Amino acid sequence: MKVLGFAAHSATASLEPFSFERRTPREDDVVIEILYCGVCHTDLHLARDHGGYTTYPIVPGHEIIGRIRQVGAQVTRFRADQLVGVGCMVDSCQQCQPCLHGWEQNCLEGSTFTYNSKDRLDGSATFGGYSQNIVVREKFVLALPAGLDPAGAAPLLCAGITTWSPLLHWGVGAGTKVAVIGLGGLGHMALKLAKALGADVSLFTRSEGKSEDAIRLGADHVVVSSDPEQMGAVTGQFDVIIDTVPYDHDINPYVPTLELEGVLVLVGYMGPLSTPVNAGLLVSGRKAVTGSFIGGVKETQQMLDFCGEKGIVSDVEIIPIQKIDEAFDRMSRSDVKYRFVIEMSSLSV
Repeated sequence: MKVLGFAAHSATASLEPFSFERRTPREDDVVIEILYCGVCHTDLHLARDHGGYTTYPIVPGHEIIGRIRQVGAQVTRFRADQLVGVGCMVDSCQQCQPCLHGWEQNCLEGSTFTYNSKDRLDGSATFGGYSQNIVVREKFVLALPAGLDPAGAAPLLCAGITTWSPLLHWGVGAGTKVAVIGLGGLGHMALKLAKALGADVSLFTRSEGKSEDAIRLGADHVVVSSDPEQMGAVTGQFDVIIDTVPYDHDINPYVPTLELEGVLVLVGYMGPLSTPVNAGLLVSGRKAVTGSFIGGVKETQQMLDFCGEKGIVSDVEIIPIQKIDEAFDRMSRSDVKYRFVIEMSSLSV
């Protein structure tokens, strides 16, 4: 199946039109015409090979909303013309303990990611959502609830589930106090979701100028993290802190703000921390620093259904595919509120 997309061919090259072959659909596959695709920090990192493991050419994009154009003979959950989503994964082994528990993102054999990965059956390269269509195993396709704006829903497939999963896992709800570090693509979704779950929500930020937006998005309180007096005032306050900062930073100032047995969850940064965590801060209150990586298929659908009930979508700026390099540059400068979404009708032959 011949498909047109936008690809990077090296770490320094601009993204440009790229024609490639999708694999032939199998009996349990769904063929999706892509309508919208969110732009994630991961897209930028992989396009620029920041981790040193990019295979070129690369077609990024794993926040996909589209319309089904074809279903295989074994597909039972979806129908032609249905609006659906595809997130960060398109397959996993389905046999290991994480997969059997619905944690496909932690597959012991390695998940098959939506792009920069290899198909489990034929070894072909996976290409992402900066393209006209995609072929996905039914198991990894998600139903879009009626009434959700499809453009605003696209970032839910990564930014949404990345923040929902730890909120769900650590029991956030009425009576819990949650803080979010950083107000960006992940942070603004964490605020919305934590508030909708019934938590008392605070934002940690270095900028006082973000207070108005934070409150609009769901924060009950804003704490300027560079102000020692404000940080001291929230000592021992939070049950859960969601750290969305996408770069190396010192987390020690935030640990004292955790309640007894509180947990700080890293969701934005996956590299080594140059400032070691002070073990004394953890031991003194049985506190924990941990991490969380996207989410499984079942909980992603649960998150979408919750967002459908509550009317939650991402705050987005819609762009044509031709402005993707400009979007990457602006995203690297945090110049977006709060997620770019590509309208894929702008991609033409």
